[in-house]
Amino acid sequence: MQAPLPMRDGIAPSYLWLPEGQWSNMISFLTSHFPDVGEATWLSRMERNEVVDAHGNPLQKNSLAKRGMCIFYYREIDSETIIPFEAHILHQDDHLLVVDKPHFLPVTPVGRFLQETLLVRLKKKTGLQQLTPIHRLDRETAGVILLSHNPETRGKYQALFQKRSITKTYLALAPALPTQTFPLIHRSCMTEGERFFTMRESDGVINSETLIEIAEQRGDMNLYRLTPVTGKKHQLRVHMASLGAPIVNDSFYPIAQACKGDDFSTPLQLLAKSIAFDDPLTGERRAFSSHREL
Repeated sequence: MQAPLPMRDGIAPSYLWLPEGQWSNMISFLTSHFPDVGEATWLSRMERNEVVDAHGNPLQKNSLAKRGMCIFYYREIDSETIIPFEAHILHQDDHLLVVDKPHFLPVTPVGRFLQETLLVRLKKKTGLQQLTPIHRLDRETAGVILLSHNPETRGKYQALFQKRSITKTYLALAPALPTQTFPLIHRSCMTEGERFFTMRESDGVINSETLIEIAEQRGDMNLYRLTPVTGKKHQLRVHMASLGAPIVNDSFYPIAQACKGDDFSTPLQLLAKSIAFDDPLTGERRAFSSHREL
């Protein structure tokens, strides 16, 4: 669907399909669906014609609200934390942007982060308004990420991940495992954890696989080289924790800890070090590496 509102400050408008329910008017729906956003805020947005239907018609306080409607609006955050770390562009061509992301920087707008995200920063820096990430990299993880800025060829690069034709290598600092023999292939069934933001291993069909090697010994710690075969959410963090070697400074595994908020002093010691693939357009072998170290 073509958004009826333009991109603003590098951010596309959000949209929402109204669910089943009964509301007396649009402001009633908005305040009930978004309890953390006050009525005055919505009224201000409406006065600026920044809440519209799918056809671009401005919505007002007493506009009809019914199931199946699609509305568009801009997300706003009153006080956004500044992330004091910068991403570095490793490569740019007519199709791809390859970036070395720092720890703590979210890739896309989410939760309490909007402007302070990799995607929005890059749109402002490069002017590439069609930019979009073609794979996932957690906020806590640093390293190489690929973004597409050409919609005509984006699907060809996305297909590399779907076909598992991409080789990704990570480095992780974690406790040594003297009783384990390396290299080690760890396979498991990963499912959603009790908390919505976590994953866990459980009985069932194996759906995750990681090759684990020792890159360097550092006393009672090892720098591990991790090569995921599959791409499950938090896969490397879950696999290392399940082996008894949780990655240093992991606040989710093996036990989810209290949110560290704006504390940037203990970054997760996980780095997406390199990525390699055969270019689907030229057949050329391409490889990119992060300049960061653990």
